[in-house]
Amino acid sequence: MSDLLKIFENKQALAVQYAADLQQWVKERNQLTIALSGGSTPKVLFQHLATHYINKIDWSKVHFFWGDERCVPPDDKESNYKMTYDLLLQYIPENQRNIYRIKGENLPQEEAIRYAAIIQSVVAEKNGCPQFDVMMLGMGDDGHTASIFPDQMELLSSNYICATAKHPVSGQIRVSLTGKVINNAKQITFLVTGSGKAQRMREIIKKEGAYKSYPAAHVKALDGHLRWYSDEAAVTLL
Repeated sequence: MSDLLKIFENKQALAVQYAADLQQWVKERNQLTIALSGGSTPKVLFQHLATHYINKIDWSKVHFFWGDERCVPPDDKESNYKMTYDLLLQYIPENQRNIYRIKGENLPQEEAIRYAAIIQSVVAEKNGCPQFDVMMLGMGDDGHTASIFPDQMELLSSNYICATAKHPVSGQIRVSLTGKVINNAKQITFLVTGSGKAQRMREIIKKEGAYKSYPAAHVKALDGHLRWYSDEAAVTLL
């Protein structure tokens, strides 16, 4: 399936379009499983959804997972779950919430196993692997995605559903989906904004320079579509 690059003026314009696309994806399905990402761009998206879509999407059909999580408690300011809950999930009627968080307070190795089992129990399988309807991804300045960092490329080809990862600078432990689950999703969606991502975007999209060393460059839609949602600042070098 071909990649698609969508370019928007800024984060807000990107969020407006992504929210509309999400609404359409939910309409098309009886159930939608989505793996969320952290980061500044999803913050804008979650705020937009909370403000404009709480009564426009049948949230009971949406099952929320996360692509990765820092190994911190759910009330920690670094928690991806906390960010999502504070900006979006708390505004969804309680009887419509289907939330499956990575329990960052658990022992990392045990949590990777537990979360993999939860995914297998909820997410439909295809190609011998859970297949999320929507995989939301970001890209770091170093080209990492989810918590797959350049010095841990083996997580791209791991046979596990979830694995533990270590941030190369802080040493913080995280739980992350592996490459095989990411690449198996129906809709793989990168949200990339800011001029700090421009060089990586150029290398990955044009397949030049050191792009093979960036985990984000190895995200491929094996049985679906890969879409890049970018603001103008992130594609200034294209």
